Amino acid sequence: MEQIKVALQAMDPVSHAGLAALLQFRNDMLVLRTNQRHDADVLVAAAERLTPDVVAGLRRAGADVPAPIVLVCQEILEAELMTAVECKVVGILPRPAVTAERLAHSVRAAAAGGGVMPPNLVGELLKQVERMQRDVLAPNGLNASGLTPREIDVLRLMADGFDTNEIAGKLCYSERTVKNVIYGVTHRLKLRNRSHAVAYALRAGMI
Repeated sequence: MEQIKVALQAMDPVSHAGLAALLQFRNDMLVLRTNQRHDADVLVAAAERLTPDVVAGLRRAGADVPAPIVLVCQEILEAELMTAVECKVVGILPRPAVTAERLAHSVRAAAAGGGVMPPNLVGELLKQVERMQRDVLAPNGLNASGLTPREIDVLRLMADGFDTNEIAGKLCYSERTVKNVIYGVTHRLKLRNRSHAVAYALRAGMI
C-alpha cells in the first residue's frame, strides 16, 4: 500500500504535536518532517480561528506545497468559507470533534481529490457560490468555470475535432471571431495552445 505523505502546519508546537500524534502511527500515512513538506500529498493545518495571520500562512503554504489542505480549527465563520477555499482548503474539521479516525478520513478524501466539511458549512458554501454566480459572474457573461457560453461552445466543437472554419460555420461566427475567442481563452488561462485549452476544459468538466 502506498502511503499518503502528510505535512503538518500549526500556530504552536502543542497543536503540531497533537496533529502528529493522531496520524504518525497509521500504516497508510507518513508524516513528513518540515524539510520534506514539498513532497506532501496533503497538508494538515491547525488554527484557532481563520485570522488574517492564519490566512496569510495558508496562502504561503499553498504556494510552497502543491497539495490540498485539511484545516482543523476551533471555529470558522460562514463568511470565511470562501477565503478558506481560496487557500486550497478542501476539508474542515471542528477541533472539538477531531478524532484520529475522522482526521485520517479527511486526509484520505483530500488525497483522492475530494473533501470533507460539516453539513452546515457545505450548505453555506453552496449558497455563497450561488451568490457569486448571480452577483459577480452572470452580470459579466461568465459561469463558475470562468468561461463565457461562447467560449464553451467553441471549446466543445474543438474537442469534437472541428477546425476554425467549421466552427465558424456551425456557430454563425466569422473565422476572426473564433480565433479571437480561442486566443482569449488561452491567454487568460495561460494555456499553451488549442490542444492544451481543450484538455484543460475536459479535465475541469467544463465541456
